[in-house]
Amino acid sequence: RGLARVDGRWIGAGETGERFLSDDHPYAADLDLFGRGSLFELLCTARTLPGADLLARWLLAPAAAAEVRARQSAVRELAPRLDLREDLAVLGEDVRAEVHAERLPAWAEAPRALSSALAVPAAALAAAAVSALVLWFAGVVHGLAFAAAVLAEWAVLRAVRGRVESVLGGVERPGHELAVLAELLARLEREGFEDPRLVGLRAALVGDVRASRTIRHLSKLVERAGWAQNQLFAPIAFLLLWKLQAALAIERWRAAHGREVRAWIAAAAELEALAALAGHAFLHPDDPFPEIADAGALYEAEAVGHPLLPAARCVRNDVRLGPEARLLVVSGSNMSGKSTLLRTVGANAALALAGGPVRARRLRLSSLQPGATLRIQDSLAEGRSRFWAEITRLRQLMDLAAGPMPVLFLLDELLAGTNSRDRRAGAEAVLRALLARGAIGMVTTHDLALSELAAALGTAANAHFEDEVHGSEVVFDYRLRPGVVTRSNALALMRAVGLEV
Repeated sequence: RGLARVDGRWIGAGETGERFLSDDHPYAADLDLFGRGSLFELLCTARTLPGADLLARWLLAPAAAAEVRARQSAVRELAPRLDLREDLAVLGEDVRAEVHAERLPAWAEAPRALSSALAVPAAALAAAAVSALVLWFAGVVHGLAFAAAVLAEWAVLRAVRGRVESVLGGVERPGHELAVLAELLARLEREGFEDPRLVGLRAALVGDVRASRTIRHLSKLVERAGWAQNQLFAPIAFLLLWKLQAALAIERWRAAHGREVRAWIAAAAELEALAALAGHAFLHPDDPFPEIADAGALYEAEAVGHPLLPAARCVRNDVRLGPEARLLVVSGSNMSGKSTLLRTVGANAALALAGGPVRARRLRLSSLQPGATLRIQDSLAEGRSRFWAEITRLRQLMDLAAGPMPVLFLLDELLAGTNSRDRRAGAEAVLRALLARGAIGMVTTHDLALSELAAALGTAANAHFEDEVHGSEVVFDYRLRPGVVTRSNALALMRAVGLEV
């Protein structure tokens, strides 16, 4: 799988994460975070559902600067640990197949079915029955004493039978799931770490008693409870109130460790998510970790390329957004690379703020909230036009820009669904409002009139892509240049497909 990622043969072979897609998310669909050939499919080596879910949440929600740095430090330490990451992948396969991440903690944290107050009377009654049996055989007491003790045991078992069966029947599946999880936890417990975050995660698994050892104790309790089904042992089991004693022991285990189960799963999930980013860093040693600025709105990239493109086809460009130029208006002809540039900037921002390395020579950015309009679609079922969908997204970005984290807006063909006059006025108003709220970003356009916005808005700049027409062929170099594009290739493209224009 690692070689497939290096060779570009990974598309369609991993988890696509389509369940995480939502039309309401400000950038997930626009930046190809999920789906076939997505950033998630490239990154995700997590074999457990909690690990994959956590990695997805990191991509969907940019972290604060301190959190990003903490993840970077952990990823750096995990990157060269190939044996650990391979073991996680192998053991994680079994966990994914066997462990239900929500059902297991729910069982562990459920209210007790048997009161702990039964423990002492049950032990005393069992001891009394055994003593009566021994004394009867010794001729010290009459057999009626033993019969009375057995009758008392029968009455107790009858009274709690339903609850005992509920405990013993309910533990079988969780006990098996925990036994599988214990193998993964034991592997993590054996690993020594230096990074503070990794040390803390390991501590969550070790604690006073190792999680794997605690789970193995439960497995022994479940195994011993099953002895009562043995026909030879059944009479002794009845005399000792074996099932009741086993059920009480399992309930004591849940009371002592039930709330730790969720923490164990969470620790394993975080290690898997970090290991996924570490695997990506290991397979792409030329991709650096970005420098995270503490404040402001900043995105400075040198030779930034799209992380989903093969290295041989990846054309890199410099992009700088910050105090001097908070808006970049990108013009260019059809198919020249404008939309790909927006996706490049956004995908690397999502990757960087999840804690991973980026496809660039250098990237320095602050914690930013991306928002994009690259895949805005109309909806016949909802009676929604593309223009309505676009302005709804713009309103969403405006609301986000009022929040604590600066917005990185990536607007493709801004307000293309209306006439040129309204477009010019609307685009300027939208961009002024976003910039006034501290946002930075990029806008692509075919409409050269919108290129005038750079001068009108002040802290903005123009850039463009060019192409060359050779006969019926249009050639692109995908290089970003300063200034406004001076020509269009629309007629050349129409002629290239045989339209008589």
